[in-house]
Amino acid sequence: MDHGKHGKHGNLLFEEESFRARNAVFEVSRELGTGFLEAVYHEALALEFQDQQIPYVATPTLGVTYKGVFSVFSVAKSSVASGSR
Repeated sequence: MDHGKHGKHGNLLFEEESFRARNAVFEVSRELGTGFLEAVYHEALALEFQDQQIPYVATPTLGVTYKGVFSVFSVAKSSVASGSR
């Protein structure tokens, strides 16, 4: 994929999705600037993902087996863009 003046980005597995997610992060950064708590950026990024119609999971979970016991953990304040559209 060619992104105009930025050229090719290499051999990313999800190149288009990665480009769109980074674009959303940069938009939040441009709009808010610096100085807020992480939670503010997290919420703003969720709004930006919605505005750009990027599927995402606001609070993903992670299944882990520890010493034979399976548990599901919430990965707090970690937006994850989805590869599907």
